[in-house]
Amino acid sequence: MPELAKLTIEDAQMLLREGAISAEELTQSVLTRLFAVEPVVQAYLSVQEDAALDAARTADARRAAGDDAPLLGIPIAVKDAILTKGVTTTCGSKILKNFVPPYDATVVQKLRAAGAIIIGKTNTDEFTMGSSTEFSAFHPTHNPWNMDYVPGGSSGGSAAAVAANETLGALGTDTGGSIRQPAAYCGIVGLKPTYGRASRYGLIAHGSSLDQPGPMTKTVTDAAVLLQAIAGHDPRDATSLDAPVPDYPAELRRSKGFDGLRIGVPKEYFIDGLNPAVDTAVRNALILAESHGAELVEISLPHTDFGIPVYYLIATAEASSNLSRYDGVRFGVRVPADSMWETYFETRAAGFGAEVKRRIMLGTYALSAGYYDAYYLKAQKVRTLIQRDFTAAFEKVDVIFAPTTPDTAFKLGQKIDDPLQMYLTDIFTVMTNLAGIPGISIPAGFADGLPIGLQILGPALGESAILRAAHAYEQLTDWHHDHPDL
Repeated sequence: MPELAKLTIEDAQMLLREGAISAEELTQSVLTRLFAVEPVVQAYLSVQEDAALDAARTADARRAAGDDAPLLGIPIAVKDAILTKGVTTTCGSKILKNFVPPYDATVVQKLRAAGAIIIGKTNTDEFTMGSSTEFSAFHPTHNPWNMDYVPGGSSGGSAAAVAANETLGALGTDTGGSIRQPAAYCGIVGLKPTYGRASRYGLIAHGSSLDQPGPMTKTVTDAAVLLQAIAGHDPRDATSLDAPVPDYPAELRRSKGFDGLRIGVPKEYFIDGLNPAVDTAVRNALILAESHGAELVEISLPHTDFGIPVYYLIATAEASSNLSRYDGVRFGVRVPADSMWETYFETRAAGFGAEVKRRIMLGTYALSAGYYDAYYLKAQKVRTLIQRDFTAAFEKVDVIFAPTTPDTAFKLGQKIDDPLQMYLTDIFTVMTNLAGIPGISIPAGFADGLPIGLQILGPALGESAILRAAHAYEQLTDWHHDHPDL
């Protein structure tokens, strides 16, 4: 039997159902692995060892009583931007370093209901603002494939934990690529659902029209299992979609692979400056798909060049509004001063990091009198054009293949003082959030020992289509079997 921490969710489910292992044994194996490699990876902000082992024993008792919940006894990590009742949730910020939520986020409630064991809270860029997890107020996370490199962000802790076998799966959040980009950098699967497919209730807000929680796993089937657990309408989230949830794992089992699938190839995503190894990996994926029954269709997404500026106007404007609640009065850190206004100022000055302050200032400027129409309103109009680009494309194709990132992971410290270069790492991912459509990143090779991600996009509520294409590619390749040597 392999080391239990290296199991996929699918394989662990099978062994648990057969009685070959117990949830307590599985959880202990994951914790042992976690404590062995965490000093160098630093994927977690907190680990709930005792609570996890107690939950594992409860899971074993439930199974002995005949329960067979879909995630019963499976250890899962949760990004520290998602509320967990009774467990400190910081969102990577000093301003929330002592905040203990009184309730679970809906996606965490759903995980618990499905039998999952919450093993710990993973590191994140502060308030999910960053592409490297270097902007965490507590410590950077390291890429398990090379400790000198970033794991991506902002869900870098979740990505690194999955890649390093410190958990069987994890939840991340994606505002402009924060699930898919670190998944690509760490060589795992990361799925951003359609906006509204999974509830945002209990997510610490960054950009309210962009944020979406999603699974980060070792395989596509595992992503389908986790998505199945968290998807669905939530009346507590006004943006939640009231639409039926397909049986994603069952659909994968019935899938016909690439046969008859129309794959869009967007010319705007194969640009100058794209790492040649990334370009080759994506083109090889297209050739492989075509050789197994897919039809390749060249498409155009003409407003792609506007994605980064539009995103960084809308996201910063929404962040400026959302982060105004951190005032030192209602919750979180408070720095006492002589007046209310001075308390606000001192608390926010001490509690927020440089990147968060930068984005608050950019967003406040874009929303200010005299500039609202010129910046924020215009960005929203261009966002509509971007959405129309995708709507037109999906009239011709079922899914779109593209790079997840223009390059592989970069070195720690390499871009931390150059915000524009950091923002450009998300050039292929922000469009998905602006359009509200689903996207998945899957392993597609390596360049100089670092993973390459293939991104597959689908129409709104088209998770089944992207899972089908991703699973078909995964079945024809071996990249998902590779693990970093720690």
